[in-house]
Order: sequence, then structure tokens, then C-alpha cells
Amino acid sequence: MKSLIKKPVIDQLINFEQLTTDAVRPSSLVVDSIRLQREFISAATSENTRRAYRSAVRHFLDWGGNLPADESIIVNYLLSFSDSLNPRTLSLKITALSQWHRHQGFSDPCAAPHVRKVLLGISRSRGRPAEKAAALLLEDVEKIVTFQQQDISLKALRDCALLQIGFFGGFRRSELVSLKVENLAWQKEGLLIHLPRSKTDQTGRGISKAIPYGGGICCPALALKKWLNSAKIHNGSIFRSVNRWGAVAMDGINAASVNAILVHWASRVGISHVSEISSHSLRRGMATSAYRSGASLRDIKRQGGWRFDGTVQGYIDDADRFTENALTGLLKTKTT
Repeated sequence: MKSLIKKPVIDQLINFEQLTTDAVRPSSLVVDSIRLQREFISAATSENTRRAYRSAVRHFLDWGGNLPADESIIVNYLLSFSDSLNPRTLSLKITALSQWHRHQGFSDPCAAPHVRKVLLGISRSRGRPAEKAAALLLEDVEKIVTFQQQDISLKALRDCALLQIGFFGGFRRSELVSLKVENLAWQKEGLLIHLPRSKTDQTGRGISKAIPYGGGICCPALALKKWLNSAKIHNGSIFRSVNRWGAVAMDGINAASVNAILVHWASRVGISHVSEISSHSLRRGMATSAYRSGASLRDIKRQGGWRFDGTVQGYIDDADRFTENALTGLLKTKTT
């Protein structure tokens, strides 16, 4: 199959925007109006979602799909990847293609009953459990921090602050790397961090997270203060790259770097499940460890910025499969 759309216009079409004007030479007022409309349309969907949608459309075109597509092409696309792609991944790609057709003013072939039935059948017959990042528990974080404190390099100071703030603040990696000095408010009880926007706060109302001073091995607030002072960072991005000569960059690190940093230190201290951890392990670990220490579901939910109880409950269920088990009392009963 050969795509009807040539490469030079692909990027334009996968912006999921359609704004036109009848004016041959639009006035500055019309141009400003179009610019504002594009800006607001773009803001209606998060950048991560737009990035995922663009990737999905490129995948479809690289396979040889035509745009606009018809029902038979969509079905053939699903069949081609029914064995190699996870059904959840396929579902995301179909959603992206559906959005493309709607935004470009075409009828949506992905909404056809036959397409939905094929996708459902693939999900039921090829579905696999979602892979979850393993929780990085408090004892794991303490082990890493203890090891990091033996290293006085700028990178170690940054990583020590990064992982502690990420864990105790329950931050997503995108939120973590976007933090700026201007988001910090130092209080006598600890540190208050204000996020202007997050995944669950798309309207920009903002979320604030309080991190108290710690009296044990970990103290994220003091670790952050030590990094900022040592790196002489007074404004702008907090977590920045450091080159081999110890020079600190002006821009923040990439979100993907959080995974690499976490895996690096987890490997060095010999954490057994290092192959199962990612940046999300920090959030899962915070929820799990906080629950084990007696924190309420409400407080855990607020610290992690979760909207739904079910999401947090899933972490808690994983945390105490054995300690809060219906069979514990039965199996400990002594027989005479």
C-alpha cells in the first residue's frame, strides 16, 4: 500500500488542527485570530498526548496506510500488528487515527462497528497483563541515599536530591524535571512545592505539595538545598545536567534521564529488582511505603496528585498482599 499523503505535509496534518480562512490575503486581524485558535486548540490536549498521537499516525503511514483511511484499511492494519503489538498499544493507535479523521473533517472509519469488534477480539485473545513498574520502597531509597552521601560530586548531590524529591513528593518524571526554583517556598516545617500544571491538572489551577524536614537518613528538603547551593542555582530549572568537568548546564535534564539515574544508583547498591524499576517506581514506592507507615488513603492521594481512589488502592493492594491477607489468621492457627 502507498500513502496518498506525501512526507512534506505529514507533519502538518498530524498536528490534529484544522483551521482555514476564505480570505486570499488574510488581514492581520484574521491572522491573529487563527493564531489564537491554534494556540487554544493545542492547549486543549497535553503535549504528551499529541506526541503519542503523532507517533501513532506516523506508524500507520510507515506501514503503508492511506489517509484518509477506510474501514478495510484500518482492519488490515489491526490484523498486521495483532501478534506483535500489545492490544493496549493498538487501541491507542486507533484512537489517534480516529482523532486525526475527526479533526481533519473526514468520516471516522475507526468508529465502524466491524473495526471495534476486531479490536475487542484482539484484546480478548491476545491481551496480556499490564506491566507495572516495581515499587521502590523506603528501605531501598535509604540504601541509595546512604551510598550517595559518600560521594561529594555535583552529580551525586543532584541525584540524591532528585530521587528524594521524586519519591517523597510523589512526582511524575515530567513534573520532576520541569521544577523551577520559582516553584519552591521554604517554610519552617519544610518545603512547599507548587506545580503550575500537572497531568491531572490540565486547566492550570496548580497543585501544591508539602515535604516536611526529615530526621532520619532521608531529608529531601535539605538534600535539595545542598544541591542548589553547591550548584549555585538561584533561578530557573532545578535539576540540570552536569558535564565531566563539573559545569552545570542552564537547562533542565530530559525526562528520560530520570530512569537512567534511578537505575544507575539502584544497580550500584545492589537492589535485586533493578530490571523492574523505572521513574514510576518512585511514585508507587511512596504510596506503598506511606500506607505501610499508617498514612490515610486521602493523604497519599493528595501527595501523589492522584484523582481517583482506585489508582492509589491498586498500589496499596500490591503493598500488603501478605500482611493484610484473609488467610493469615487461619494459617497461624495451631492444630492440636
